[in-house]
Amino acid sequence: MSSEENKSLNFIEAMIEEDLKSGKHNGRIQTRFPPEPNGYLHIGHAKSICLNFGLAKKYNGKCNLRFDDTNPVKEDVEYVDSIKEDIRWLGFEWEDREYFASDYFDQLYEWAKLLVKKGLAYVDESSADEVAATRGTPTVPGKESPFRNRPVEENLDLLERMKSGEFPDGSRVLRAKIDMASPNMHMRDPVMYRIKHAHHHRTGNKWCIYPMYDFAHGQSDFIEGITHSLCTLEFEVHRPLYDWFLDNIIEDSDVNAKRTHQTEFARLNMNYTVMSKRLLLQLVKENHVDGWDDPRMPTISGLRRRGYTPESVRNFAERVGVAKRENTIDVGLLEHCVREDLNKSSQRIMGVINPLKVTIENYPEGKSEDLDAVNNPEDENMGTRKVPFSRNLFIEQDDFMEEPPKKFFRLAPGSEVRLRYAYFITCKKVVKNENGEVVELICTYDPESKGGNSPDGRKVKGTLHWVSAEHAVESEIRLYDRLFEKENPYDTKEGETFLDNMNKDSLKIVTGYIEPFIKDATMNHYQFERLGYFYRDRKITGEKPVFNRTATLRDSWAKIAKQ
Repeated sequence: MSSEENKSLNFIEAMIEEDLKSGKHNGRIQTRFPPEPNGYLHIGHAKSICLNFGLAKKYNGKCNLRFDDTNPVKEDVEYVDSIKEDIRWLGFEWEDREYFASDYFDQLYEWAKLLVKKGLAYVDESSADEVAATRGTPTVPGKESPFRNRPVEENLDLLERMKSGEFPDGSRVLRAKIDMASPNMHMRDPVMYRIKHAHHHRTGNKWCIYPMYDFAHGQSDFIEGITHSLCTLEFEVHRPLYDWFLDNIIEDSDVNAKRTHQTEFARLNMNYTVMSKRLLLQLVKENHVDGWDDPRMPTISGLRRRGYTPESVRNFAERVGVAKRENTIDVGLLEHCVREDLNKSSQRIMGVINPLKVTIENYPEGKSEDLDAVNNPEDENMGTRKVPFSRNLFIEQDDFMEEPPKKFFRLAPGSEVRLRYAYFITCKKVVKNENGEVVELICTYDPESKGGNSPDGRKVKGTLHWVSAEHAVESEIRLYDRLFEKENPYDTKEGETFLDNMNKDSLKIVTGYIEPFIKDATMNHYQFERLGYFYRDRKITGEKPVFNRTATLRDSWAKIAKQ
């Protein structure tokens, strides 16, 4: 038995397998991913994408992409395009099954009229504040609208006049007539249609009334023949309303038997970030970040630009799993998944991001040589490359201490270290500027230690990365960190907002020097040896290449946060 077959099923998979066994839906599996095109998708949506498309693939079914475009005021074609790009980047395809709720506007309107004719819907002229004030509370019943018992013909006339654009925005709504005393607030005569004189990205100015999400969602699933409607837990209380609408508009018993049952699962919550599209939009509009694809954002486009891979995001979604209870996932798991993937697949190169000059005084001036370096020790098929070595080098400033503590195995006055793939060097002299800052190290090298091998068996504990100053490519290095300092960004003091918890050091831009291999390299992902994983940001163009830090080599945040 394969590991896949041996793995325990989550509760949704168990339900699907039971449905297949019983012959429900005639063995057909049809899921859907129904995003609202009012912003860019984030990592929580990635979990839902992987779930819906993944289940369809696992059970030889199909998954639709359906845009819930019922609010033209907040929607944009830019968001539609970005959503499609994100799904394809994750590795999923919807083929010819691209739908929009707006495809069903005519049918939804006919169903709305049907409910009016049945005496199950009415036009309410109350203001939005008046409607809200009469809904009651979870423990106090609501009050019926004075327009609730209008005659059917009057409601039909008003609805048609709403549709024809006769009334201004906010002056009237169409409400379902259900139960103002229901313990479920969503059943207290919910609004079905509102007036919005707004241009729609697909239907233009044909409509000036638009269905609410709750009126469009369940019927759209029904129209498309969705067998398994998977929603996050906040929609659990909406399910009785979806069922009520379908109970009262679908009369054919054979068709009724094919209706889907909505199943809810826990949404993805992650620490050190916010997962609300409203708050993410605020970050973008108020210029707290550099757009939706800022590498600090939890958006899929932000993760992509940061250097995350589709494999790492899919693996993260798999490890998070599908649960019935809400919980908060440590962002460290996401970072672990990208490290795990990039460790196997990324090109190793050497780069220095906090340079300190090293002059090897016994190495001939004007001479340079090419040394062999391994591209990825995890994959011998990636081969080797040539790295130039010369008299003048750069190492990391952190790799030198003038007065080192015990067990400091890097460079210090009189100490010897190994340069990766190169030679042993010994620090002979320290050069300082007028401020007493170390600006250069004068060293010697052992010509017999080429390749970093000891010629006489002596042990050298420290190994440093380096670049040839003469050959290195000057680069812009963007050191990204978590966008918020607090594990829970919503944890604020009185008078503060989540913005007060932003990490002021979430981006540092420095000048680094990278080995010349990157001049002609076409790949984007790199492991800068001993520094972390970096991604070539080709969106930013200029004289210098730009590298975004995807992740450090290990998670040091937890230790820092506890200090």
